[in-house]
Parts: sequence; C-alpha cells; structure tokens
Amino acid sequence: MSLDRPVTPDPYELLPAVPSFDVSSDDVTSGQPLKDDQVADGGNSSPQLTWSNVPEGTKSFTVTCFDPDAPTPSGFWHWVLVDLPADTTSLEAGAGAEGADLPGNAFMCRADTGAHAFAGAAPPPGDQVHRYYFVVHAVTEESLGVDADTSPAVVSFNLAFKTAGRAIVAGTYQH
Repeated sequence: MSLDRPVTPDPYELLPAVPSFDVSSDDVTSGQPLKDDQVADGGNSSPQLTWSNVPEGTKSFTVTCFDPDAPTPSGFWHWVLVDLPADTTSLEAGAGAEGADLPGNAFMCRADTGAHAFAGAAPPPGDQVHRYYFVVHAVTEESLGVDADTSPAVVSFNLAFKTAGRAIVAGTYQH
C-alpha cells in the first residue's frame, strides 16, 4: 500500500453545473501559494474577497473554504459562512474571525476544526501541495435553512439544490 495520494479532481467539477461569476481577492491568487496570513501558524486570517456579476435571482451568499487534498476521504472544510445578504459584494480580510461582525443575519457554521471561524491552512508537514478552494455561492433563498451547528457536509448538500452560481479562487499551500 502506498501512502502517496493521487491528486483529486476539482471537487466543484463533480457537482451539477451552474453559472460562474467573478471573484477576486487581494490575498489569494488562483494556483499560487497562500500568503502567510491564510496559514494557521501564520496570520490564520480569512482572505479579502470581492465578487460581481452574480446571477439574477440571487437572494443570499454562502462563502466556503475547502481543502480536497487533506488526508481524509472527505477533505477538510476550513470555513463555512452562510446567509450573507444579497447586497453583499465583498468581505474584508479577517471576516472569518470568531465573533466577527457580519452583515445582516450571516453566521458561521463550524469548520472541521469544530470552531465557528475560519481555520487557516495546516496540512501535515511533508505532505503534498494542498489546494484551498475559496468559493462564493450565489444562493436562491434568503436563508440556506441551516444553523451554526450544521456540519459543512450538510451545508454543501443544501447548496447543491439552492445554488444559482459559483465563483471560485483557489490557492495552494504545502508545509
């Protein structure tokens, strides 16, 4: 048995196709290493994100960060922020901090760390390069219908039926 793992596909390519829209970040560049600010033993801060050209009918947003390369069968959820109002077009760096002042009725579900906050990149030392998918999901409902103790997998399942569009920026990190 080999401990080397093949690179998994883009997890969002496995979901039903939805329109994409624009996302940019001062902190994350697709395909490039994350800044120390987004690393657990660095700044441990969620990145700045801005989005535009969202699909018509968007009633709220969910923002997630997922690492499909974690050494688990289910990857690792680093951030789950739900029910952002439809008029939200950006998040400042650090918006994922525990107790952050979020717009409207937005709140954070628990990440796979158990915390209701952003968890910075922390792959095992010497492991392969990990990809961190920061995704803004345009949602067709004002509320996703979950609460703060809902698991990331259940949030993702709900998004499968309520997503009008997706915007993705994916950075990398290796310890």
